[in-house]
Amino acid sequence: MRTKLAITLFAALLLQGCGYNTLQSQDEQIKAAWGEVLNQYQRRADLIPNLVNTVKGFAAQEQAVLVGVTEARAKATQVQVNANDAASLQQFQAAQGELSSALSRLLVVVENYPELKSDQNFRDLQAQLEGTENRITVARNRYIEAVQAYNITVRQFPTNLTAMLFKHQVKPSFTVENEAVISKPPAVEFGTPAPAAPAPAAGG
Repeated sequence: MRTKLAITLFAALLLQGCGYNTLQSQDEQIKAAWGEVLNQYQRRADLIPNLVNTVKGFAAQEQAVLVGVTEARAKATQVQVNANDAASLQQFQAAQGELSSALSRLLVVVENYPELKSDQNFRDLQAQLEGTENRITVARNRYIEAVQAYNITVRQFPTNLTAMLFKHQVKPSFTVENEAVISKPPAVEFGTPAPAAPAPAAGG
């Protein structure tokens, strides 16, 4: 009996020392962090229909922009993402980036409608959207950090031996280098300014 207990304790200490428990813990942290990323992106998607309808009430003529947001939302919500697959993750990132870009164009258009900007419903939705964008950034950064910590454990010796034994592989990260460019609001051109009138002649 004592021998079995000693073997069990030795095995537990061995697994802990070789990083098995760390790998399991970090893997669970990654799953939780990714779930929060998806929750925040879904929260943004849920806000968009009300935002589009509110804008439509004041700026129905901006059909192209409104359709663009609606189509980008549909594409983003239809992507079936597997966070363990780099290609799938890249497709998800691209769809979310396109939605960010469409929303940026919509908010630029809003600047032309003072009544819409002062509408309380729109202001509430805009505040919720801004808050959600901040939460997306926080959740995404936490996920990236969790993946980085896990990948270090997978690569380091001697935990890399445990990772190989239990088939733990390096996970793709959520890289968003292009999102800053994708989501950048387009430049607003107001046409070429008219030439200044010539100054009157002195004494004239």
